[in-house]
Amino acid sequence: MTSVVARIPGDRPVFSVEFMPPRDDADERRLWNSIRSLEGLDPAFVSVTYGAGGSSRDRTIRTTGRVVRETTLVSMAHLTAVDHSVAELRNVIGWYAELGVRNVLALRGDPPGDPMGDWVRHPEGLEYAEELVRLVRELGDFCVGVSAFPYGHPRSADLDIDTEYLVRKLRAGADFAIAQLFFEADDFLRMRDRVAARGCDALLLPGVMPLTTPKILSKSVELSGAQVPGWMADRLGPFADDPKAFRAAGMDVTEELSRRLLAEGVECLHFYTFNLSKATKEMVARLDLAPGREPVEANLRSVG
Repeated sequence: MTSVVARIPGDRPVFSVEFMPPRDDADERRLWNSIRSLEGLDPAFVSVTYGAGGSSRDRTIRTTGRVVRETTLVSMAHLTAVDHSVAELRNVIGWYAELGVRNVLALRGDPPGDPMGDWVRHPEGLEYAEELVRLVRELGDFCVGVSAFPYGHPRSADLDIDTEYLVRKLRAGADFAIAQLFFEADDFLRMRDRVAARGCDALLLPGVMPLTTPKILSKSVELSGAQVPGWMADRLGPFADDPKAFRAAGMDVTEELSRRLLAEGVECLHFYTFNLSKATKEMVARLDLAPGREPVEANLRSVG
């Protein structure tokens, strides 16, 4: 299977997508409708999250396996250290390898039940994401990604310390990092500058969530750890009770953010989908990110 890095050519911008593990059979059908709908646009890769606190991991693993077996998509597996012994982590990594998965997003993960609670490692587990990166690299020829935080991880004392931890993860063997949500392009670009200033040139991908509803905007605040900028609140606030107008304005804001990132040399936009395809498909079309059918055929050859 092709690696994530190989799927980001650098001579033209591409996109990738992230899904959540289905909660029930109805959610699974909705997820697979979205996967099939986006498959024809040939995203650079797709991933399925572990869920908060490492929950839903069985559904995550099963869904990742289905993507590998039943689609032409390049799959990236999520893996966290939450409630896993090293032996269990080795088993999961081995299962991914047996499937043919070559790409792994290595995360320490949040404490179960309370993302802001105290982190307690498994008695026979790992303490830091950089240790998980090393373990994955030791066990096979994997392309490894890690998470990045434009506003700093909530547990980091400041941005300098947070950047140092990110660089340590990258130098431990990670090939790229995916940024958590942010509201303004400069938030991501400043993080990219901080990493470059430390002599690290690893690939950094921005996470983007199309703003289609007030609920999505609120979720963006929760996931990013930052408040909505005043200018954005002024622009979207008047449409809080008008779903159609809010969606139109929110999609315009998302497009403007994405265009600025692409203009600054970003090679791949990573879209958080909430297991729906319509907004992502529309944004891909607006930004002209779908490469057409030829790359899909090439991907078929690489998988086959």
